[in-house]
Amino acid sequence: MTWLWEILVQTARTVWAHKLRSALTMFGIAWGIAAIIFMMAIGDGFKIGYRNMLYVLGTDVVIVWGGRTTHQAGDQRAGRPIYLRYEDVAAIREECYLIAHVTPELDRSLNVTSPHNSGLFSTHGIAPVYQQIRSMDLAAGRRISESDFEECRPVCVLGEQVRKQLFADRQAVGAEVRILDIPFTVIGELKPKDQNNSYNGLDGEKILIPYTTMARHFPDPRPFVGEGALDNIIFCPVSAEVHKEAVRQVKTLLGRRHSFNPTDRGALWMWDTVETAQMVNRVYDSMQIFLAFVAVITLGLGGIGVMNIMLISVAERTREIGIKQAIGAPPQRILAEFLLEALALTLTSGVAGVVFALAICSLVNQLPLPTMFAGLPVTRATALLAFGTLALVGVLSAIYPARRASRLTPVEALRYE
Repeated sequence: MTWLWEILVQTARTVWAHKLRSALTMFGIAWGIAAIIFMMAIGDGFKIGYRNMLYVLGTDVVIVWGGRTTHQAGDQRAGRPIYLRYEDVAAIREECYLIAHVTPELDRSLNVTSPHNSGLFSTHGIAPVYQQIRSMDLAAGRRISESDFEECRPVCVLGEQVRKQLFADRQAVGAEVRILDIPFTVIGELKPKDQNNSYNGLDGEKILIPYTTMARHFPDPRPFVGEGALDNIIFCPVSAEVHKEAVRQVKTLLGRRHSFNPTDRGALWMWDTVETAQMVNRVYDSMQIFLAFVAVITLGLGGIGVMNIMLISVAERTREIGIKQAIGAPPQRILAEFLLEALALTLTSGVAGVVFALAICSLVNQLPLPTMFAGLPVTRATALLAFGTLALVGVLSAIYPARRASRLTPVEALRYE
């Protein structure tokens, strides 16, 4: 251990003797390792933020709207509108084994009156599972249940904005509201949701009622549509890995039921949050790779600075190397001395950079952040990449100067001026 202590003391002396040169080189290493952590953390922060934003909309959901056919299918003309129906939901539930959950949705803007106020609100007829797959949490009361759905009960759940307008600070759960003069009992209130995306309005501005109740009292008013019509269908695959096959199953089923070609892109319009999330992840992954490459280049330049310092150190200590060899120091000792000196310089700088990066990341994570950005999370993969790159740069920057020092002969070293 004595020789190791001697090497560390020698490294400290060398750094102190060339303070400015050493500080600039160590700054390059520290900033390079911090840049790797920052770049990877920024990419992870955006990916997690986007995933959280999609979770606000729903958990791996696909939303389907009826469109207009663009191809002729059998004796059916092109340009024919497709109207989704509740029977389609039942068929998907029974026949599509890759679908975990499916729900209808019928949306109308209806006048709603409470004992205290009134307003025009977006009222949605849904199945109970809709509340689960749309990530709707309650602030009070209960959700719409299967019994409510099966028995067409006149019950409703209010979004927080609807509750504020109709009841202000008063108790809403258990109270009565009238939707187009039909009395409904308020059974629940939704928690406020930080939502910046939607396909039919913010959840806080909605009233949820059972679809069966909606179809009975407030059916789709469009002509030639008939009872059982829907605005859209929402389904959730059993897993993200099989979502493409699940979507194909639904398209095939609906194509058979409505007499259109499943490959007709105009017949159905879909918002596939799984596919969207995968596409965005690929974009962020590409960004991370590019930024990490730039950061590695920065760290590599710092490594070149360490190599230059060590080469200068070898040149300045050539006579010292010759004396050590003359009194019996083997080449392995000289090699280890300069190798450990360079590694100590690199690792000290790297640790300083890691501490600085972690402190900045922790500080940023304490700030109020937008929905699309989840801060600067430092994952295990980021830490492994940073330390692995640091170790690689340290070894590569140390090998050449150390080998050059160990290959000097005593006569050549002692004659050096």
